[in-house]
Amino acid sequence: MSAGWKSIALTVVLAALASGGGAWLAAGWVMKQHETPSVHDIVHRRLKLTAEQDARLDVIEARFAVRREALEAELRGANRELAAAIAASQGDSPEVRAAVDHFHDAMGALQKATIAHVFEMRAVLTPDQARVFDREIAGALMQEPR
Repeated sequence: MSAGWKSIALTVVLAALASGGGAWLAAGWVMKQHETPSVHDIVHRRLKLTAEQDARLDVIEARFAVRREALEAELRGANRELAAAIAASQGDSPEVRAAVDHFHDAMGALQKATIAHVFEMRAVLTPDQARVFDREIAGALMQEPR
């Protein structure tokens, strides 16, 4: 291959790598823009908190992180129980129905605890902050999954 063709081939390869890398970065950025904001993001990035509010919220969030981990572990266990019941069953058995109920109970407990956590955090906010918080939380809950 002549030096001219080598240069062209190298240019094509570099252009393909550059365009692929650019597309990958752009796709990541677009996906980040469409993510539903977390409660943490709403509180800490969209509200102007005082140092005292920030400290109080840190305590609330740390306490909930422990509770959430326990509830998520229960949910994972219920999911494994359901998988085992389905694998051992020839259909919609009493064991499968019991495992589904256990999974729903675990999921409901996590959701109820999360909502209680949101209201506990809201209680730390000023009325103006609470209005912004409520609007952001409602907007996040109404977004369609992506």
